[in-house]
Amino acid sequence: MEIAIVDYGVGNLFSLACSARAVGAEARVASDPEEIKSADLLILPGVGAFEDAAGKLAASGMARAVKEHAAAGKPLLGICLGMQLLFEKSFEYGEHAGLGLVPGAVRPLSFAAEKGLKIPHMGWNSLEIKQKSPLFKYVKNGDFVYFVHSYHAECPPEYVTAVSDYGGEVTACVRRENVFGCQFHPEKSGGTGLGILRAFCEFEV
Repeated sequence: MEIAIVDYGVGNLFSLACSARAVGAEARVASDPEEIKSADLLILPGVGAFEDAAGKLAASGMARAVKEHAAAGKPLLGICLGMQLLFEKSFEYGEHAGLGLVPGAVRPLSFAAEKGLKIPHMGWNSLEIKQKSPLFKYVKNGDFVYFVHSYHAECPPEYVTAVSDYGGEVTACVRRENVFGCQFHPEKSGGTGLGILRAFCEFEV
């Protein structure tokens, strides 16, 4: 099973590769479209600004390769900004197109700010599982994971597999067939995060 981590200049690649190794998987870093095409499983990480990340993905040709990977039915996991890029668009400092692999849009955490909570939402928070997902093979309701984000995804409930509470309901995990997303960082989430990565590495369509 060949696992690739997409390198487009805005991800925490070393931590992800180490975490994959910790669960018995070997993940390589893919920095061009051809390397993505040969992967069985793909991880799309990301930190920073949506517009910048989307632009780098498109300019490198990797956006198309990621979409082709998903269209082929092969497993894809977006993490943090990588999850946000899976959606149709983001309203982070303007309106910007995403990959369109999951219906919905990314918006500011305004409901949390209105309640006086600090933005970004940063630190440990618990998961409320909404529906079954292969990612939760080693996870139980109430387990804690680590978040760092100022924007959140709004999408139809049939795609939301887990949420967290931060002054309101925050989409924590999504799934659309073979496409998965985690708003939090599994690679920074201790045993729970390693369990999620392990389950993804074991997933077969």
